[in-house]
Amino acid sequence: MLSCLVLSLAIAVASAMPANINPLSQEAIDYINSLEEMTWKAGKNFDDSVYTIDDIKAMCGALKSPVPLLKIRESLGAMEIPDNFDSREEWSNCASIKEVRDQGSCGSCWAFGAVEAMTDRFCIHSKNKDTPHISAEDLLTCCDSCGAGCNGGYPEAAWQYWKNDGIVTGGQYGSHEGCQPYLIAKCDHHVVGKLLPCKGIQPTPECKHKCEAGYNVSYSDDKRHGMSAYSVGSDPSEIQKEIMTNGPVEGAFTVYADFPTYKSGVYQHKSGGELGGHAIKILGWGVENGTPYWLVANSWNPDWGDKGFFKILRGSDECGIESGIVGGMPKFN
Repeated sequence: MLSCLVLSLAIAVASAMPANINPLSQEAIDYINSLEEMTWKAGKNFDDSVYTIDDIKAMCGALKSPVPLLKIRESLGAMEIPDNFDSREEWSNCASIKEVRDQGSCGSCWAFGAVEAMTDRFCIHSKNKDTPHISAEDLLTCCDSCGAGCNGGYPEAAWQYWKNDGIVTGGQYGSHEGCQPYLIAKCDHHVVGKLLPCKGIQPTPECKHKCEAGYNVSYSDDKRHGMSAYSVGSDPSEIQKEIMTNGPVEGAFTVYADFPTYKSGVYQHKSGGELGGHAIKILGWGVENGTPYWLVANSWNPDWGDKGFFKILRGSDECGIESGIVGGMPKFN
């Protein structure tokens, strides 16, 4: 009991950032980089003269369901798991796996993590013959059971909706790709750049059961369904087997105040308080300088972090990253 208490106190001390420091400031970045046993580097992602910590909280829209919505998939059995795996290389013909989308000023990460993995899985399991972009717009606006749209949603419900109701196609903002492209504009989540800054939360667009003008397929005919939807147990090896067998998965984790400053390396929480839950796409794993990691795609556009991607500690459920894995298999019409 005493040893547990000592460990808890040590973690608390390690996580304490001086209360007078703005988590987005250069002072906070310098503080993080000065900590001992760091496996990652912090840097200037958000201009603290423009953004507040509340702006970051607004983009953390993954809600945890009070009851499990999906059954845990049965184990895939014995399988040799490599030390490193990257879906971008394993399925190099599937361009969507390399993409980093942009959720804009909306807490729609729960929808983005889902449709990104669904899109990848259509390509993977059709051997690059069926490559629709599943619409974040349609899922965000029309899934009433998923939560509150731009104010957050449940990743499990997103996959359940895909199986039961289907989701139409649709690319990123301004792409005019598919039935319903994303309608919330891209924005600069970080340093001031060529786009307008992401401030606050946009209202959730209206659900429309029709495709954009010029698209020659009806809304109902454009629906793409999942054949199955399931959660994956938190055992890292089961998550690895799921990814290498079926493709990227959606995951969620708790965002702390140091995460927005991530630039490189293997992230693990070192300082700052909890900001909210954030859903993402996990596409691989590896080991960097002796530290095991998950390879993850964020949805804060390619200018954030490591070209839109980040690595997070693997094997110890860091920030809950291994406790909310969901996936499913696509249905081919």
